[in-house]
This record gives sequence, structure tokens and C-alpha cells, in this order.
Amino acid sequence: MTKHALSISTIGLGTLLSLASCGAALAYTGQSLQKDASITPAQAQTIALKAQAGTVTDMELERESGGSGLRYSFDITVAGATHEVGVDAKSGAVLENSIDGAKPD
Repeated sequence: MTKHALSISTIGLGTLLSLASCGAALAYTGQSLQKDASITPAQAQTIALKAQAGTVTDMELERESGGSGLRYSFDITVAGATHEVGVDAKSGAVLENSIDGAKPD
């Protein structure tokens, strides 16, 4: 590998999601609902990481009560704990920021 080459493992999930906003394809659960969302997955991730800094390990777009009824849910790992951060897919409002498992869906 040359010193300018990067592998997928070195660029991380955040960079991959940023690439998705630039037109690269990235699959996630609920992708078929994207047509109903007003904000992109990359915008939602930025909002989620401002609410809870850490490493995004999972993302989905789902219909769930609260807000507009359509939300991005992120699992964000911080110091061994997984936080679930929900971002309204239409307004960008943070709807949830809790330790995963603390509040059942």
C-alpha cells in the first residue's frame, strides 16, 4: 500500500456516511423510506453526533411515534456503552438520546 492509499478500515463509518451524502451508495435499514424524509442520512448523523459524541455503529430510518413519525435512529458507542439517538427525519430535532436498552421500543 502506498502512503497515500486508504483502506475502508482506516476511514471509518463516519466518512462512509459522508460519502453517501455525496452520491456514493450506502445501504441502511429503512432506506426505502428516504423519499419521505426532508434531511439526508449524513445531516441526521451530524445532528446525532452533536447530541452524543462517539462512534456510530448502526443507523436506521424508521416509522416511530414522536415528532413527525419518521426518524433516523443511531447507535453510538461511547466508553463501552451504546446510546440510541433518534433524529426526526423531517425537522432534524433530536427526539431521543438514551443508553440503549434503558427504554424499550
